Amino acid sequence: MRKRSNITNPFVEKVLEYVYILVGSAVVAVAFNLFLLPNRVASGGVSGISTILHATLGWQPAYVQWALNIPLFIAGVLLLGKQFGVKTLVGTAFLPFIVYLTHDVAPATHDPLLGALFGGIGVGVGLGIVFRGRASTGGTDLAAQIIHKYTGLSLGTCVILIDGLIVLTAAFVFDLERALYALIALFVTSKTIDFVQVGFGNSKMAMIITTKEEQVREAILHKIDRGVTKLHAYGGYTEKERTMLMCVVAQSEFTKLKQLVKTIDPSAFVVVMDAAEVLGEGFKRA
Repeated sequence: MRKRSNITNPFVEKVLEYVYILVGSAVVAVAFNLFLLPNRVASGGVSGISTILHATLGWQPAYVQWALNIPLFIAGVLLLGKQFGVKTLVGTAFLPFIVYLTHDVAPATHDPLLGALFGGIGVGVGLGIVFRGRASTGGTDLAAQIIHKYTGLSLGTCVILIDGLIVLTAAFVFDLERALYALIALFVTSKTIDFVQVGFGNSKMAMIITTKEEQVREAILHKIDRGVTKLHAYGGYTEKERTMLMCVVAQSEFTKLKQLVKTIDPSAFVVVMDAAEVLGEGFKRA
């Protein structure tokens, strides 16, 4: 297996992080204006609040987002510390800026279900890209962290409470159907973020228990060109110590692995599971 160089240029890495933040924020903003805002899908967060205020008071969403994001960022720094840094400030300020620049773009659809689905996908893709830049777009996430610190509630509960309150407000301001569309958008966004972060999970992890441990290990090392880890296991039925082999292979190599193990030891016990994200030599870099 050819070794990859782990040497990276810190400056290039830092620049890439800011590129992720800017591109991701732009994607979120465009998805908001194309799909969510015109269909009145208030799917939580500051964008959801701006959607409600735009529909009821006619306020420009970009101004509302700036008016909420910047004070929340300042409160986060004062109450939670300086861990948010410049990158989060960039995302916090840049997203409303793109919302403002694209506010005259014609809606992609006037079907609220399509708006919720594709708006959720767009926001999820954008936020996933921002998270890859090791930052966030601030907003109600910061509010959730503040509530978490001073109430003791779990962070997940705080996020659900805030987003739930926004969706509930949308049900009263618009109607129950729009609130249900907002829940769809929230669900799609969360799943899309997961996909952007970890991908399809196209690697497999195999746990192999065999009496022909050395032959299987040699076959994996030299015929598939993958590493193997030995783990000490203890049989619950036999009450004997055994060696278990663990290896991770690409999806395309999995069939070859099964055939090798079956050929060497037809009675081998093999457990296979999906590996959502694999970092390291032979796979992708962290």
